[in-house]
Amino acid sequence: MTRLGFLIARTLRHEAPLAALSVPFSDLLAELAGKSVALVGNARSLSGQGYGAQIDAADLVIRINRAPMPSPASHGTRTDWLALATALGPADRARLHPHRFLWMSPKRKRLRFDIATSPGFYLHPQAEIAALGARLPAPPTTGLMMIDMLARSEVSVLRLFGFDFFASLSLSGRRSAEQVPHDFNAEAAHVAALMQRDSRITRAE
Repeated sequence: MTRLGFLIARTLRHEAPLAALSVPFSDLLAELAGKSVALVGNARSLSGQGYGAQIDAADLVIRINRAPMPSPASHGTRTDWLALATALGPADRARLHPHRFLWMSPKRKRLRFDIATSPGFYLHPQAEIAALGARLPAPPTTGLMMIDMLARSEVSVLRLFGFDFFASLSLSGRRSAEQVPHDFNAEAAHVAALMQRDSRITRAE
């Protein structure tokens, strides 16, 4: 797809041409099978912890959006996949340098051509986003969408870091829970229930 064709499809909300740029979900499942995964959220509380070595020891490290990393001691250094719902500038792309981008937002207008045409790019289907959203009182966060996706894979271990459901706010902004369009209490309850059902999933406190 040319840049012009991409811009037209994005502007006119033509989903099919954008979806054609994505690898199939089966590619993600194949890469995840049997792997230990560290999913790193952006809670400010993580910066006061010493989980960096545990994060980097995972087979696959997945981060979210601009993924601030104040210290290797708290956040580790690797980024294998980056799950996005916001535009990512060249500096952050160079800093994080993931080998796979996943666009998780239903808002395709923020998707950049260089991200959409990168090797291994994945576009999360609108139907999947809507299905998860229907189980919550507010739109799901990128983090929750990733947890839901990973729980449906054959990962051996899924360890959540930097997920306190906005109790300590986010490293990536100054907004309060009331200023973002998500229900963090509902998401916390959703993840707690999931961890009770699935012993592979744990959360670092």
